Amino acid sequence: MTIDDSLKLQLSRRAFLGRSAGGLGAIALASLANPALLRPDQKTAAGSGAAEKWRGAMSPLHLAPRARRIIYLYMAGGMSHLETFDYKPRLAALHGKPMPESITKGQPIAQLQGAKLNCFAPQHPFIACGQSGQQISSIFPHLAKMADDLCIIRSMHTEAINHDPAHTFMNTGTTIPGRPAMGSWVLYGLGSDSDDLPGFVVLTSLGRFGQAQPIAARMWHSGFLPGQFQGVEFRSHGDPVLYLGNPGGVTRKRQGDVVESAARLNRLRNGALDDPEIAVRISQYEMAFRMQASVPGLMDLSGEPASVFELYGTKGGDGSFAANCLLARRMAERGVRFIQLYHRDWDHHGAIKEHARGTAAEVDRGAAALITDLKRRGMLQDTLVIFGSEFGRTPMAQGDGRDHHMKGFSIWMAGGGIKGGISHGNTDEFGYFACEDPVHVNDLHATILHLLGIDHLRLTYRFQGRDFRLTDVGGKVVERILA
Repeated sequence: MTIDDSLKLQLSRRAFLGRSAGGLGAIALASLANPALLRPDQKTAAGSGAAEKWRGAMSPLHLAPRARRIIYLYMAGGMSHLETFDYKPRLAALHGKPMPESITKGQPIAQLQGAKLNCFAPQHPFIACGQSGQQISSIFPHLAKMADDLCIIRSMHTEAINHDPAHTFMNTGTTIPGRPAMGSWVLYGLGSDSDDLPGFVVLTSLGRFGQAQPIAARMWHSGFLPGQFQGVEFRSHGDPVLYLGNPGGVTRKRQGDVVESAARLNRLRNGALDDPEIAVRISQYEMAFRMQASVPGLMDLSGEPASVFELYGTKGGDGSFAANCLLARRMAERGVRFIQLYHRDWDHHGAIKEHARGTAAEVDRGAAALITDLKRRGMLQDTLVIFGSEFGRTPMAQGDGRDHHMKGFSIWMAGGGIKGGISHGNTDEFGYFACEDPVHVNDLHATILHLLGIDHLRLTYRFQGRDFRLTDVGGKVVERILA
């Protein structure tokens, strides 16, 4: 068999259809094989083999956008709403007494199955903050000063009671692993404003008070979307990206020659196979080459004034949540579309009074500094900041801690078209059920996309014969929190 014969055997179905028929017959056959190919809004994300910048599938946008980018401060482990943003005096008054069976009977419980269920009071006092008078726990003295910028949603609820499926649900809109992350959907829909940094970046930090919450890379995976929309994790210590520098004796020009040569070879192969993943490979090689120049500049904080370091409480480079918040602001300035910061320290099954205070201190100053910094630079108005967990914590005691809880919990949002200084929804007097204006995770995702100018029902991708979307089969925009 000749090389030419071997290559012909590798032709993809798309290449075969494109080369074996002409005119309207080929178009008709292609449309039957994949109707998405003829949709004006379903562009081929990988392009035709050239490493062209992806401009987004949603062009033009469905709505006037209020936000251009998202910074998602993800409190991994299940932040207790009862120690942070949802004060329950009735629960405090019943501390140590049995939880009413009428509330807990038949409800899903994680680790408290078969245990005696007693009420457990909020472990820290709450304070009315700002002109809005929002109730915020005393363990957040810095965020308390931002109360009039925050929209606190106290009626979140989810569909998973254990960490991994709950992380999956919050990040992808479903508990089924392998679906695209929210950041991937956003990048697919809008593209990136940055030419030399990834459009979706993930940073992680680890605290000292809770159980170290495991986070899987599939939480920022592109799933069935093309690989170019996958999140890129930047490390908090040392080089943020491995192999960022060139080996000794290799100049940037020589490295560029290698990248271009590889791209030419890939284009030749793509000319025969017409494989979208080859085009993705070309674009990612070229992005990596540009990152060799852009990432050192991103990490170089020498131009930041002393006042910024004082604001965040860090000089950067220490792997802390605050240092990651400072990097997030710098990424936002450089056009990164979706920035997600995981802080893996909120799993408080025991000693919740001490541990909630300690973990809050790890994130409080950095989160407040980020909002302040964005406001000073005129960026908060088109940057949506989100702060929250995969679920909350039970009103019932687990020793001196709390178990997982999915029926009601709190998050907050700021900037990017969100009303500041308001609270939305509520849980019952025990903090158990989201009973007033409940907000499902699909509703949260629909609202986020709405703020970006996207109708969540129309951001779809056809896979295995079905049009998938981030909000799956649910979701409605929470209109009352929009500015």
